[in-house]
Amino acid sequence: MHDDSQQDEWSLETLAIRAGHQRTFEQEHSEPIFPTSSFVYESAAEAARKFGGQEAGNVYSRFTNPTVHTFERRLAALEGGERCVATSSGMSAILSTALALLSVGDEIVASRSLFGSTVSLLDKYLGKFGITTRYVELSNIAAWEEAVSPATKLLFAETPSNPLSEVADIPALAALAKRCGALLAIDNCFLTPALQQPIALGADLVIHSATKYLDGQGRAVGGAVVGKHDILEEVFGVVRTCGPCLSPFNAWIFTKGLETLSLRMNAHCENAMTLARWLDQHPAVNKVYYSGLEAHPQHALAKRQQRGFGAVLGFEVKGGQAGAWQVIDATRMLSITGNLGDVKTTITHPATTTHGRLSEDQKAAAGITPGLVRVAVGLESQVDIQRDLARGLDALEAQ
Repeated sequence: MHDDSQQDEWSLETLAIRAGHQRTFEQEHSEPIFPTSSFVYESAAEAARKFGGQEAGNVYSRFTNPTVHTFERRLAALEGGERCVATSSGMSAILSTALALLSVGDEIVASRSLFGSTVSLLDKYLGKFGITTRYVELSNIAAWEEAVSPATKLLFAETPSNPLSEVADIPALAALAKRCGALLAIDNCFLTPALQQPIALGADLVIHSATKYLDGQGRAVGGAVVGKHDILEEVFGVVRTCGPCLSPFNAWIFTKGLETLSLRMNAHCENAMTLARWLDQHPAVNKVYYSGLEAHPQHALAKRQQRGFGAVLGFEVKGGQAGAWQVIDATRMLSITGNLGDVKTTITHPATTTHGRLSEDQKAAAGITPGLVRVAVGLESQVDIQRDLARGLDALEAQ
């Protein structure tokens, strides 16, 4: 059995490589995959004990699988949480959290700056079951305070936001949640625990689309929720019963992805900062949204609660949607896709892709304008990234 009893003394980089792996009798060096649906027992009595929870062990891979447990233990260690529950996607992580913790008549207060599918989940699907969501400006703590009520049970925010890099004051939101008897959940998929640890800042729950930077290479879809054991037991109950579970193979991919998390995120941040400064000087760009720039309104806050500024940035170009599409279509190397978190740089037009299902009023409130382009900066040569974007930007400026 691998001994990680001293992991409380390990740095984040070491946890990302070593935490959570409990070696089998084969004494394997690399984490194994257990692609099995069920597990067998030595006796009927043992089966009864494990099914009944009187004895620890694996029962059925919908809710107990060794490979998935390794990923869960490692991510919990990285986020500083007591427990992690893995799910089939980031959206199923949010859904499982809501089903576990909310009831008819409860209210959510959330940032306007959310992924479009998250807004659809909160409004269209949770809304029809009597759970109401109020939306506020992410960085305006006074608006959060005004929006909470005795029925508020959950505060939910992505920070930094997608794609404008707005930053929430996590300690202030945590204090507000505590005062009103609610829980604070932070979507941390843009920064990961390599750059931000919301639980250490007071959050109750951290939610991930593991599809993004936890994997880092665009190979698999998955999600996770991290927090205290008693809260996560309720989330686990939803996953066990409803079945939005993570597959062993995807869990193995994410576990291996975590091994290079700090290295990748530091390199992403360096590339993104260089690109943001270059874009900020280009005459075809009206504005750059990246919290690493000193002109960003929450730059000081970002420096205080983050170890880096992440890889995602937005920029507004001349010519509205036509100008944005021209820049995107002129690229030859960048991947035109709505996904992010990849070593390959991706580019998209949020108003018609990731946030396309929002109403025009919702887009306007969230700052999703027709001329906005989002880039998730990868690990290619910065020279090549700039050259690819310059093709469209230079042509746009020349018009």
